[in-house]
Amino acid sequence: MAERAARRCCLGWDFSTQQVKVVAVDAELSVFYEDSVQFDRDLVEFGTQGGVHVHKDGLTVTSPVLMWVQALDIILEKMKASGFDFSQVLALSGAGQQHGSVYWKTGASQVLTSLSPDLLLHEQLQACFSISNCPVWMDSSTAAQCRQLEAAVGGAQALSRLTGSRAYERFTGNQIAKIYQQNPEAYSHTERISLVSSFAASLFLGSYSPVDYSDGSGMNLLQIQDKVWSQACLGACAPRLEEKLGRPVPSCSVVGPISSYFVQRYGFPPECKVVAFTGDNPASLAGMRLEEGDIAVSPSTWDSFPKPVGPLRMHLAPPSGLCVHFCSFKNGSLMREKIRDESASGSWSEFSKALQSTEMGNGGNLGFYFDVMEITPEIIGRHRFSAENREVLAFPREVEIRALIEGQFMAKKIHAEALGYRVMPKTKILATGGASHNRDILQVLADVFGAPVYIIDTANSACVGSTYRAFHGPSLLCLVSIY
Repeated sequence: MAERAARRCCLGWDFSTQQVKVVAVDAELSVFYEDSVQFDRDLVEFGTQGGVHVHKDGLTVTSPVLMWVQALDIILEKMKASGFDFSQVLALSGAGQQHGSVYWKTGASQVLTSLSPDLLLHEQLQACFSISNCPVWMDSSTAAQCRQLEAAVGGAQALSRLTGSRAYERFTGNQIAKIYQQNPEAYSHTERISLVSSFAASLFLGSYSPVDYSDGSGMNLLQIQDKVWSQACLGACAPRLEEKLGRPVPSCSVVGPISSYFVQRYGFPPECKVVAFTGDNPASLAGMRLEEGDIAVSPSTWDSFPKPVGPLRMHLAPPSGLCVHFCSFKNGSLMREKIRDESASGSWSEFSKALQSTEMGNGGNLGFYFDVMEITPEIIGRHRFSAENREVLAFPREVEIRALIEGQFMAKKIHAEALGYRVMPKTKILATGGASHNRDILQVLADVFGAPVYIIDTANSACVGSTYRAFHGPSLLCLVSIY
């Protein structure tokens, strides 16, 4: 019995842009299991690059919803084959790439509630989605819908006061408005619209999971003060939208017990709780446990860090009473990977050697790299400047690599300072995300911000944060939410 109690755990999931990941954390808050399925590598039949499809217009970016489902199947089967003891799972929670949306077809709820444990999920859900390729956070194709939404509520400032942000192309309300305008038949056949986070939770529940307050605040639809859907915003986006979204819930909510499908196929206990899934950035913060003055930097597919309140460019994520403000940048790891392939023969080792061989400040050479339309600021293209302050077409490969990394971190620091943030003597930077494995990239981060950089024990901070939230939701441990 003692051995059994010692292995009791919670699972944390992350449905991110490029992969699905899971960690198991025991009652001592120690990670003892990690695994992942990478879309480009493990699900090549979907033909994604960086986990997405970039359409011909260069603005529309989508991901196949069944790819996410199949990734979950694969990872669960791998866990089962490894001998993972699902009977010890007390609760689970998770995170999803923010702003992405999933469109459940009329009748899908009946399929969810009657899943056969003899079949994989993706085999049973193939006809359950009215939109097979879902818009994700990298999409920039909804400028017209953004302007329409702002006009409907009295302008960008009014929308920011109401929902926490001015209208952004990637935000879910504007994506829904585009689908309604351009594909009204698919919209009419949609009975439920989920965020990626609530979609993933729905798979585990066997029924539709509600959107949580935190991820809901990235939709341009939620009144952040009252934590209810804004009728003005809903009406500006699409008809009957409130019934398709369902009622939002606090992020610490236990949304139900796990579906009998997982009990019968994998051996989860029937009493295993599902805690509301949330966005990947808030979940990462839960795993990082910031203190006053700290800076969290997540150099991953999209780079992000919390920032102070600004008049229009503030994104509020209020999971449990307090607000976290995010500054997000679209040209993150995918841009670093492109420069790695172009200037370091696809090798991170060669990439690091280039950083080591060049001095801090790069001899005055500076570069900003935006292969897709950036969020902050709104700009596209590659812009290189020599030490003589002249724009140039190219740099030597070592200079190019340092210019990219220094430019990325300088942009973050400059933007934060413009909004009032200051590095204090006690400030430390906590880094997570894929690039936090690279010490040479982290050294540039420390140099630019002038503060020490620490990394958490695992780069999967969204997963770890989700396990903390799973423990906290049903009060399995006396954890204090950091939100």
